[in-house]
Amino acid sequence: MSIQQPVDPAANASLFILQDNIHEPMHDRFLWTIRMRRDHQATVIPEWEELRELASAIKEHTLTHLDQYLEEFERNATRRGAQVHWARDAAEHNEIVHSILLEHGVQGLIKSKSMLQEECAMTPYLENRGISVVESDLGERIQQLDGQPPSHIIAPAIHKTRQDVARVFARTIGTDPNNDDPHFLTEAMRNNARPRFLAAGAGMTGANFAIAETGTFVVCTNEGNADIGAAVPPLHIASIGIEKMIPRVEDMGVFLRLLTRSALGEPLTQYSSHFTGPRKGGELHIVLVDNGRSHRLGMTEFWHSLKCIRCGACMDTCPVYRRSGGLAYGATYSGPIGVILDPTIDEFRYNELPFHSTLCGSCSEVCPVKIDISDQILKWRRVMAEKGYLPLAKRLSFAVAGHVFAHPEEFHAVEKAAGPALDHTPHFLLYNRSLNPWGRDRELPALAKQTFREWYLANRTQANVEQ
Repeated sequence: MSIQQPVDPAANASLFILQDNIHEPMHDRFLWTIRMRRDHQATVIPEWEELRELASAIKEHTLTHLDQYLEEFERNATRRGAQVHWARDAAEHNEIVHSILLEHGVQGLIKSKSMLQEECAMTPYLENRGISVVESDLGERIQQLDGQPPSHIIAPAIHKTRQDVARVFARTIGTDPNNDDPHFLTEAMRNNARPRFLAAGAGMTGANFAIAETGTFVVCTNEGNADIGAAVPPLHIASIGIEKMIPRVEDMGVFLRLLTRSALGEPLTQYSSHFTGPRKGGELHIVLVDNGRSHRLGMTEFWHSLKCIRCGACMDTCPVYRRSGGLAYGATYSGPIGVILDPTIDEFRYNELPFHSTLCGSCSEVCPVKIDISDQILKWRRVMAEKGYLPLAKRLSFAVAGHVFAHPEEFHAVEKAAGPALDHTPHFLLYNRSLNPWGRDRELPALAKQTFREWYLANRTQANVEQ
C-alpha cells in the first residue's frame, strides 16, 4: 500500500475556486471556448463519427496484439540506426536515461513536453544527480519556473493569467513584474531559453504515436519545441509509452485528423514531426516504457483507457475539471481521463478521484477514440466502495440512500418529510462540513412545494393514461 496520503480533490479545488473571482471563471471560459472550437471542427467533416470508430478500432486491434507490434517496432527502429531500450517502470526509465546522459558526459538537457516523463518524475531525478533540465514548451517552462506540474495535457499553464506569468518571470528571470504583455513575455522567455537550448548536450521528446511498420515515432507540437531538442543537440532520447503504438503509416491519416481537432479545435498541428532513425552525425535512443501499462491491459473493465491519445478533449468539456483546475487532482493526469488512469497507478492514493465527477457523460461523447470514460468512472466508484476506501460518512449515506431508493413507499415518505425537516434543521447541523461538503461554499436550494410525482398524479387525465 502507498505510504502517501490519499489526494483530497475537493480541498485542492477549493484553493483554486476561492482564491479570487478571476482564475476559475477564466479557466472555465477558456476551456469551453476550446470545446466549442472542437465541435465546429467536428461538424465540418462529414465522416467525423466514422473516423472516431476507425481510430477506436485501430487502437483496440493494436492493444490486443501489442506484443507483436512492439517487437516489429523495435526491429524496424534498430534497422534504421536507433537504439531501443525497454523500461519496466518509472525507476528503470530514469536509470536508463541517466546512464545514457552519463555515457555522453551530458550536463544540460533540453526536453519537450512529455506526460510520460512527468509520470516518471524524471526531471527531479536528473536534477538531483547534477543534470540541468530546461523545458522547451512555453507553458511547461512557465510551470517549471513556478515549481508546479502541468495542469492540462495540452495547455500546461492554462490556469494562469498573464499577470501570474509576469510575476513568475519577474521572480525567476528578472523581467518587469508590471509588464504582462504576451509578446513581451514570450520574447523574454525566448531570450532566456535560447542560450540554454544551444548549450544543451542532449534533447528529449516524448511521442504522440509510434509506427510499428517503419520504426518511426511522431511528435505533434504547435511551437516546434520538440524539433529544437531533436535537431540542435547531437543526442536525442525519446520516451514512449508502449500504448502509443499503431500498426501502419497510413493509420496516421486517421489520428492526425482527429488529434488536433479534438485538442485545440484546429485542423492540424503546426508541426507533425516524424523521426525515423538518428540524423546524420547524431544518435537516437528510444526508451519503450511499461510503468503499469501491461497491468492495465489485463484489467477487464479498464483496459480501454489505454486507447487515449492525450488530446485533452474530455478535460475541456468536463464541468468539474473546468471549475476545479487540473492541480486539484494531485496527479500527473487530471480531468476525466485522469480519474480512470490514476487509480491504475496508485489505487489507494487516488481512491477519491472517481467521485470528482458529475457522470454527465460529456467526456465519452467527445473522446476521439471512443473510450467509455463515464462508464469507467462509475465502475471505479464500485471498486473503491468494494475495497472499503470510502469514508464512514459516505458509506453510511450511500447505504441509507440505497435502502430508501429500493423501497418506493419509504422514498415518498422521505420526499414529504424533507421540506419541513430542512425548514426546522439548525443551520450548524445542516451545513456540517463532514455531513454536507457541498454546503461549504453555497446555500441549499429551496425545495419545490410539490414534487413532479404529486403534480403528475393531480393533473393526469384519462387521455394521459391511455397514451
